[in-house]
Amino acid sequence: MTIIVNLDVMLAKRKMKSNELSRRIGITEQNISILKTGRAKAIRLTTLNSICKELNCQPGDILEYINDDAE
Repeated sequence: MTIIVNLDVMLAKRKMKSNELSRRIGITEQNISILKTGRAKAIRLTTLNSICKELNCQPGDILEYINDDAE
């Protein structure tokens, strides 16, 4: 099972840069980068809430589940 983070796609759709999002939601640009590259092992619901609020989207627009075990 794999969770894909499509934060970069949503940022592009909203024509927003990572540094602007990080400033608006109060987390570091490094943490935004970690999320965008899929290296994050977890995300706080409060952070996800803030991202969705700023990007005017749903959590499913940012997070995608891929079933690696499908045969």
